[in-house]
Amino acid sequence: MTNGQTSFDREDLLRCARGELFGPGNAQLPEPPMLMMDRITDVSADGGAHGKGHIRAELDIRPDLWFFPCHFPGNPVMPGCLMVDGLWQLTGFNLGWRGWQGQGFALGAGEVKLQGMVRPDRKLVSYEVDFTRVIDRRLKMGVADGTVRADGEVVAQVTGMKVGLSSEEARA
Repeated sequence: MTNGQTSFDREDLLRCARGELFGPGNAQLPEPPMLMMDRITDVSADGGAHGKGHIRAELDIRPDLWFFPCHFPGNPVMPGCLMVDGLWQLTGFNLGWRGWQGQGFALGAGEVKLQGMVRPDRKLVSYEVDFTRVIDRRLKMGVADGTVRADGEVVAQVTGMKVGLSSEEARA
């Protein structure tokens, strides 16, 4: 784990994107503009609804975010796929935070429910990921459920998200 650190600011997230937080070849977040959060507010390996770990994060909504002008012209909304990607990003971050080695990749999701919209007049998107299963074998994998809220209102829910970490040795 990252020296017991349980919250991370934007600079920490950018360090993770550059491969500096968990070390080269290990879990990384994407760089902006694909980085879907501004800060991680809490992370654990044993918390959450199932006692198997959780992670919470936030994204400040600004009308000038890159996706609003193109999705959709005249009717701007945050794409649902970016909400899901934010949950996947956090799931992978939690695995790296646990000290697990390997590069992260999304393996799928069970059910995705898009229930609302994030428009430019919203202020805050919050992400909540609760692990239902963690697998620490040759392939390291987290299975989790996630919720996305906009100003407290649920706008997306995902069950059965799967993110894996794989090292060069495991892929060989």
